[in-house]
Amino acid sequence: MITLYHCASARSFRPLWMLEELGLAYDLKMLPFPPRMFAKDYLAINPLGTIPYLIDGETRMTESAGICHYLGIKYGPTPLTVAPEEADYGAYLNWLHFGEATLTFPQALVLRYSRLEPPERRSPQVVEDYSRWFLGRLRAVDAVVAAQETLCAGRFTAADVSVGYALMLANNLGLAREFVPATQAYWQRLAARRAFLRALAAQEETARRDGIGQDPTKKAG
Repeated sequence: MITLYHCASARSFRPLWMLEELGLAYDLKMLPFPPRMFAKDYLAINPLGTIPYLIDGETRMTESAGICHYLGIKYGPTPLTVAPEEADYGAYLNWLHFGEATLTFPQALVLRYSRLEPPERRSPQVVEDYSRWFLGRLRAVDAVVAAQETLCAGRFTAADVSVGYALMLANNLGLAREFVPATQAYWQRLAARRAFLRALAAQEETARRDGIGQDPTKKAG
C-alpha cells in the first residue's frame, strides 16, 4: 500500500488530494510541522525532514508536483493527466510545476514570517512584500480561469490540484480576499470537489487520532 507522510494543509496536501481523486488506497501518516523539529524520528525515514514523503514499493519521492504526476501515470490511464499527443501537454506540465515553483514559494515566506517565527522575528514588511509577489504571479491564473473552467485540456487535471493547493494555502493565509472574481469562482469549484473534501476529512481525522495539533497554515484560535 502507498504510504504518505503529511502535515496538515502543507504541500503534501497535493498528493493526498491526488490519491483521493484517483480512488487509491493509502496509509496516511500525520506529522507535526515542521517535522524536522518536532518529529526527530522522522529523519530516519526521510533525512531531509521535509514533507511530502511518499513510499510506494521501492519508490521514494519528496516533491509534491512530481508525486501527483507519478501517481497519475503509474495508476492511469486517467483524465487527470495529459498525454504527450494532446495539444495542451506542454501547458499541463507548466501549470503542474507553476503551482509549486511559482506560487507556493512566496507563500512559504508569508507563512514563515507571519506565523511560524517567534514573535520577535516576525516581519510585517516581508509578509506584505511576498503577499504582493504572490498576487502578482497569480495574474497568470486569473487570465486563464477568466476564459475557462480549468487550467488546461478542457478538464480537471493534476495541474488544477497543484495550483489548487496554492489557492487553498492563500485562503488559509487570508489572501483569498484579494482574488479576482474569476479566480475566486475557480477556487470555490475546486474546494467543492468530493475528492478535495475527502482529503480534508482524512487529514482532520488522522490528526485527531494521532494527537497532532493545530494546522500551521491557520491562525491560532
